[in-house]
Amino acid sequence: MRAIVGKREIWRSLGTDSTTVALRRSHDIAASIERCFEEARGRSGQSADQTILRSVEVGRRDEDGGPTIQQASTEARLGLTLREVYDAYMDDPTRDWSPRTRLAYQTTRTRALAIFGEDTPIRSITRAHCRDFIQVLRRLPRNASKLYPKLSPREVAANAEAEGRTDLISPANLNAYLNKLSGVFAWAMKEQLIDRNPAVGLKVPDPTLRREKRLPFSTEQLRAIFAAPLFTGCQDDGHGYAKPGMNRPRNARFWIPLVGLFCGLRLNEICQLDAADIRVVDDILCLAITAFAENGDNDKKLKTASSERLVPVHPELLAMGFMAFVTRRRQEGEVKLFGEVGMGATGYRSTTFSPWFTRFTEKAGARAPKTCFHSFRHVFRDALREAKVERDIALTLGGWSRPGGSSGSGSVSDSYGSGYRVATLFEAISLVRYPDLDLTHLQINQ
Repeated sequence: MRAIVGKREIWRSLGTDSTTVALRRSHDIAASIERCFEEARGRSGQSADQTILRSVEVGRRDEDGGPTIQQASTEARLGLTLREVYDAYMDDPTRDWSPRTRLAYQTTRTRALAIFGEDTPIRSITRAHCRDFIQVLRRLPRNASKLYPKLSPREVAANAEAEGRTDLISPANLNAYLNKLSGVFAWAMKEQLIDRNPAVGLKVPDPTLRREKRLPFSTEQLRAIFAAPLFTGCQDDGHGYAKPGMNRPRNARFWIPLVGLFCGLRLNEICQLDAADIRVVDDILCLAITAFAENGDNDKKLKTASSERLVPVHPELLAMGFMAFVTRRRQEGEVKLFGEVGMGATGYRSTTFSPWFTRFTEKAGARAPKTCFHSFRHVFRDALREAKVERDIALTLGGWSRPGGSSGSGSVSDSYGSGYRVATLFEAISLVRYPDLDLTHLQINQ
């Protein structure tokens, strides 16, 4: 065989510095070399495996005299298929995927493979194909997979258009699909799998202004929420939370909305709090918003770098007995402050609590368009404005990004200093009041 092949070794470049892509390509190259060996065996008079040879097309010899295999495969002409690129991207060990991010990319992957075609060569995808992708998506109804489980996206889009459906995917969600698809193409460029990103810069106009996407709760909604049986007397903290009764349980469902109202935390920031995150700093009780866990668990996540902060506990929460609740949790040996809120499939506890809160507001008569738990943050921010709290202090309390954090428009002085004293933050948050909302029935002396 050496005499026929004309060499002692066969070397092939995998054409990538990505281990994941290299492993995938290695199988095809190994197979081509096996075919080369089978051909050499046949030429030497030995028995050759015809199954291996069946898919090979023999071409001219290498420059050094050895035979080569001219594969008539799509990969040889146009690169990996879209499915192969997506698989390599999702398996790339250099990417730090959170469960929620992975799920979002998997959802986009499903849509992209169904619309483009999973065996479509990555190099054949053009700008026009990406615009066609947009046209299909913009005609899809929300929950399309549940409404039409057996139809392809193109068939669903045609049916939805024929039926005149208006419950379509929002521009924000469509742009999220495009952003993630473009991210995969950008990765493929870095891996030298394609020469250009056909989806770069593509987006659809979103007529809904950012400030209109979520609204603060109205005073009437807040009154309805905190006048519900859960806060005035219910049957129990389980299925009877919406039925009037003699019990007034003070657990996660009771405290989480109140912490959102008076401290302005994001829902997941509240749900993932450890009992150890309630700390006394400079003689002031604070909520430590951090991804660090003293028990070593790595189950907490923050949205941005500015999310990590200390938020003093509002005096109203103290009057309602919040510290007594924390002490009870610690005495019970609970690690999580709200341990009854389980981890969601996406790795966020908020995804477990949020659907319940939606049902709660409906039963309390507080449901309204463009409002959800996040509306508490809007209410909190408005209360800071009403109290004329300095903007920089307000941003610190809410964990909102400061100018210059990502846009680069801030002053150089923004990066100097160590931040505000806890006493200053406590003074500011104590100014947050809701004069039209009477919550005296929640105070422990009532």
